[in-house]
Amino acid sequence: MEHLVNKRVKHIELSGIRKFFNLVADYDDVISLTIGQPDFDTPAHVKNAGITAIENNYTTYTHNAGFLELREAAANFMNEKYGLSYSPSNEVIVTVGASQAIDCTFRTLLDEGCEVILPSPVYPGYEPLIKLAGGKPIYIDTTNNYFKLTADLIAPYLTEKTRAIVLPYPSNPTGVTLEEHELKEIADLVRGRDMFILSDEIYSELVYGKRHHSIARFLREQTIVINGLSKSHSMTGWRIGLLFAPEEVSKHLLKVHQYNVSCATSIAQKAALEALTEGINDADFMKNAYEERLNYVYNRLVNMGFEVVKPDGAFYLFPSIKKYNKSSFDFALSLVKYAGVALVPGDAFSEYGEGYVRLSYATSMEQLIEAMDRIENYINHLS
Repeated sequence: MEHLVNKRVKHIELSGIRKFFNLVADYDDVISLTIGQPDFDTPAHVKNAGITAIENNYTTYTHNAGFLELREAAANFMNEKYGLSYSPSNEVIVTVGASQAIDCTFRTLLDEGCEVILPSPVYPGYEPLIKLAGGKPIYIDTTNNYFKLTADLIAPYLTEKTRAIVLPYPSNPTGVTLEEHELKEIADLVRGRDMFILSDEIYSELVYGKRHHSIARFLREQTIVINGLSKSHSMTGWRIGLLFAPEEVSKHLLKVHQYNVSCATSIAQKAALEALTEGINDADFMKNAYEERLNYVYNRLVNMGFEVVKPDGAFYLFPSIKKYNKSSFDFALSLVKYAGVALVPGDAFSEYGEGYVRLSYATSMEQLIEAMDRIENYINHLS
């Protein structure tokens, strides 16, 4: 009966990140630096808010967009942190993780054949959602531009079919972000055209030594901002995303969201309220730890001879392995077999990721030290 399955579904693949993670899961004594998940516990006061919600029987449907107090807290968070102003009543939607917010956005915006511009290498979760919505992903190679999708790279790719540009910064898999002047230049390029910016800012609280800027400050009327609590508050399993958009677009996003999931989990919403109010700065402790790990791992990789762009945020490094004359898959698999360290092959992040591997440093310093020692032994073995 497989011939009856939707052709779009049949033609998409499982994430290359997960495929490689599953492939090496049965190897013994492997340090996995593959999955982009914080290694910290959800803050205790946030967990307690979820427990209290259960004990007080807060277990029913909420408003489709999320209960108003949470939307107010989300709007205040974005205003206080990034200078963005959204109306809690009609411009904020609480979603089931940032992934569902992205899915809702593409299904709301895209007609058959619409083009969506993506920086590449890029997180593999966008392409399948674009295709399922009938759109066409257009990749732009950023490997010679410090992994940044800037206005000068975008301009030649704009067509009458362009409906959206995805700006995922800080980036997964590279960790780089866009500076204020770079965002202004993109805003100037796009302003007045019949297209949107989807600004995926899920790592906005994990930016090192500088302030995160959102393109919505410069192009609010054409920007849809995606955020959430998975990375900032180590709440991946709570599945709380946040979607911010001008009212004329938000009312349509809400329809797709409503028929998709009704509402985000009521219990998780109560925990999210605690995170966005009492825990508004909870990410600071984690960010400081990530930055310490970043500096250690980056210096070790450079000393081993890797070419790598130092990230501005998130918790990934994306070193080049081109000089070793192995495909990214073969390099990653041999690293597992020889040294017991798992990294993600770069081709999981589109064809322009070939020749790189992704390393997540969202694990303990003890594990990172051991992993770097093992990688160094492997590199010496190759030499």
